[in-house]
Amino acid sequence: MKLLIYAGGEYLTGDDIALALVDYSQALASVGTAESVEIPIRERDGSAGSAVFLVGPSSQIVAKSTHEDGQEELVDDAVVDRLRARMRRLRPPPAEPGRMIDWDMDAL
Repeated sequence: MKLLIYAGGEYLTGDDIALALVDYSQALASVGTAESVEIPIRERDGSAGSAVFLVGPSSQIVAKSTHEDGQEELVDDAVVDRLRARMRRLRPPPAEPGRMIDWDMDAL
């Protein structure tokens, strides 16, 4: 589990979820934009909840490893997949080495 420290609050979530949020925040910062993202969290009483984070260029998020006795790892593959997909849309794939680009000068 990871403890997210953000804007003076602490939020317990799964490792993959926390790392995807931090990575997405970094990707948004690299293109100079921000976005609100909702992720699942574990409430203090052990119940499931959610929190919305505004992430982007000025985000200051810390993901700290923690061991919560009796707490099962929080997993939400759909949230992680969604964050990773958004990240891929922000970063186009690099050009393949040695691949020629066919410029159509008439289209310019």
